[in-house]
Amino acid sequence: MHSAATVLRSVSRNAVLFGTIAAIFGVATAQAQEKWGAGAEKSKAVGKYADVNGIKLYYEIQGKGRPLVLLHGGLGAIEMFGPNLPALAKGHQVIAVDLQGHGRTADIDRPLDPAFMADDIAALIKHLGLQQADVMGYSLGAAVALQTAIRHPEVVNKVVAVSTIARRSAFYPEILQQQGQVNAQMADAMKQTPMYQMYASLAPRKEDWPRLLQKIGDFMAKDLDYTPQIAQITVPVMFVQGDADIVPPTHAVELFGLVGGGKRDGGWDGSGRPSRGSRFCRG
Repeated sequence: MHSAATVLRSVSRNAVLFGTIAAIFGVATAQAQEKWGAGAEKSKAVGKYADVNGIKLYYEIQGKGRPLVLLHGGLGAIEMFGPNLPALAKGHQVIAVDLQGHGRTADIDRPLDPAFMADDIAALIKHLGLQQADVMGYSLGAAVALQTAIRHPEVVNKVVAVSTIARRSAFYPEILQQQGQVNAQMADAMKQTPMYQMYASLAPRKEDWPRLLQKIGDFMAKDLDYTPQIAQITVPVMFVQGDADIVPPTHAVELFGLVGGGKRDGGWDGSGRPSRGSRFCRG
């Protein structure tokens, strides 16, 4: 996940706050958006909707091979993966999803919570007739991927969690302070941002923009701690964290330890490696 200072260049007095939101929820940086075509490279796949858990969940499928469910960051959509999606589709059947209230998936009357969205992903995997799938998520999508493994391990083969946290208290103090300012009242000011531009180009109900921001603010205000749940994950997990993230590198090491990493030497024969196959990659 990119540092807030590079996420958004704006003369607005809310620039720092906008950048923080983008960093927290995985919106592509301005540099990446320019490279990828405003962060919204159009997919060549034909999209479909799955009626699961009372939500019409939008998804696209590209490629062939072992199924890989791909989950975007908050205030994003499938398009934010840019050229990474077709690259992954060269060796996998990529099932890219617009999460609740994002992209082409309209919001429903329930909180914005990774646990509920994980239930959607598990239901989608079953809807597609798949026994299992790898699940890869970025930022908010990473939280959903982990919750899918926690709540529905029977449908998950492996997890890749890119730029995630285990507990709210892991954020830097200044990030926690800025999170408290996210609500529906900032909706108009945020219409100048790339986050809104992507949302407005895809959302079935553009008028839900303030509602989405309020739900995100409500979720970020909760004093969440997923460390006990992550420690119980039984499937292999790879964590990918940035060294200039919105949490210190020590939290990345904590995440690795929760799934069995860093406990002892692996041994020449690999017998000391974590039984759950945990991996850590520093960006």
